[in-house]
Amino acid sequence: MLASALRRLRMLPRGAAISWIVNSGARHSSRLDSMSIPAIVLAAGASSRLGRPKQLVEYQGETLLARAIRLSHEAGGDPVFVVLGANLEVILPTGLSDKAVPVINKDWQEGISTSIHAGLRAVHGVLPATEGVLLLACDQPRLSVEHLRALMRAFSLQSGAAIAASAYAGVRGTPAVFPRGAFRQLFELRGDTGARALLTKPARPVVGVPFPDGELDIDTPADLDQLY
Repeated sequence: MLASALRRLRMLPRGAAISWIVNSGARHSSRLDSMSIPAIVLAAGASSRLGRPKQLVEYQGETLLARAIRLSHEAGGDPVFVVLGANLEVILPTGLSDKAVPVINKDWQEGISTSIHAGLRAVHGVLPATEGVLLLACDQPRLSVEHLRALMRAFSLQSGAAIAASAYAGVRGTPAVFPRGAFRQLFELRGDTGARALLTKPARPVVGVPFPDGELDIDTPADLDQLY
């Protein structure tokens, strides 16, 4: 079962966890392929403009990272992979939810594309035949479980042929559900080019799902003033 497989992964040392994910896909794929869409929470950035790890910013009684993990799980993301990189020595001691599978991106300094690649490799190792993946950051405080569920419903209605993306401030962005047919394009991203590049000039249909205040994210100290 998926739960037992993930329990085993969490018992491994951090450095061994990713190796186990990548190398165990063939053994477990037949039992995992029927599970729901996995989620990838991108949380490897250094938060240099903010001056402290945004992952640990408190909002409504929990950190932004814990909140993103919880919402992904409650929306039906399974498993929830969390890509970490910068500030590991500060983030890991706070503890991750038992709903989260950590993925360590040693190349995080090369840009967000490397975190997307690390998350996709982890997904492929456990769910090689997944129909798609929910991709999100951890720094959008107005995110709700209702919005993530709406994205998943929109993706399901398109039978995996289209991307279901959040629509806010006149653009389409993440969170978004990408079908497996878009994984190659995601792997072709380089440097600090994120998944939005696939949404501005899409090679496949994109269904927009309204996300009120989705443009609010936490990048600078001034952004923190909008939280409270």
